[in-house]
Amino acid sequence: MLKLFPTLLAATAIAAAASLPAQAADTLKIRIIGQPLATGLIQAKKEQPFFENFQAKTGLPIEMDYKPMDTLGIKDAEQLRVLKSGLFQMTSLRFSQNARDEPTLLGFDLVGLNPDYATARKVFDAYLDVADARLQKQFQVKLLAVFPFGPQILFCNKPITKLADIKGLKVRTYDQNLSKFIETIGGTPVPIPFADAHQSLSLGVVDCAVTGPSSANSSGWPEVSTHQMPVSFQVSANGYVIGLKTWQKLTPEQQNELKTAINALNDEIWEYSEALFKDAANCNVGKDPCTTGKKFNLVDVPVSAEDHAVLKSALTEVSLPAWAEICEKSNPGCLQAWKQTVGGVVGLQ
Repeated sequence: MLKLFPTLLAATAIAAAASLPAQAADTLKIRIIGQPLATGLIQAKKEQPFFENFQAKTGLPIEMDYKPMDTLGIKDAEQLRVLKSGLFQMTSLRFSQNARDEPTLLGFDLVGLNPDYATARKVFDAYLDVADARLQKQFQVKLLAVFPFGPQILFCNKPITKLADIKGLKVRTYDQNLSKFIETIGGTPVPIPFADAHQSLSLGVVDCAVTGPSSANSSGWPEVSTHQMPVSFQVSANGYVIGLKTWQKLTPEQQNELKTAINALNDEIWEYSEALFKDAANCNVGKDPCTTGKKFNLVDVPVSAEDHAVLKSALTEVSLPAWAEICEKSNPGCLQAWKQTVGGVVGLQ
């Protein structure tokens, strides 16, 4: 117990400093948990530069102390709990990974819900206020914006020609909704953190894995895979959240300026994500143009009309019912709120 005392004392001191009123210093310091370095170019080219240059770019009296998650020793599934503790004041939140703590988050990105960027933008805009209200109530954090890493597609180290070929194969997944879908088409879902996926493919722990083409390229997945199938299971929703105590230290004008700056970053990421998806998908199969990654020679598996139909039906037959059952247990009224917002976008009211 005595050995733990210095650590506890340090944590208490950090939390106490974070709770001081804004007028106690000229500049408000906000400690941010960023996306993991391993996720690739959106983190490196857009997110990190934005926060590291935030004060100079906006003129706001806010110092952003940004650290990528994998340099902090914090697991992505712990983000909401860490933020609620007050040790950090802001995070680039990974929705799927934090959905066990708050299932409402999965409502942004159910399997089969977002077949393309245009639909995803409408879905995210429609659902943001619902998710924000829930996060404020449960975790005392405010949701500022939501962005996609991009369509999450299939990589395999065994030959496949269609989606149905994953029957009997072990597939790396990252949330309960995707796992349920993989089960229904005969695969065996294996929940594995992104950082461990490359090794798992290499050692045969899994036969296939799901992620975005750019993240796969940055992390070397094509070195341990043979096939890429660009079928969009989900678009990997993420968002920026800030602790309410920190948010309330800002004047209304500062809140508006911070929100405007985050929205501008959000718009940049949406545009960059779509361009990156197309380019990285080319890189992985050795096609041009390929300007953002390393060229590999994966087999490019075409997505058939039958494959698209399987995913479209998955929303109503698998992913929405499975999510609603889980979400309603912790957040009664969850499904109705989704239908009143997202349902109007996709015709499921």
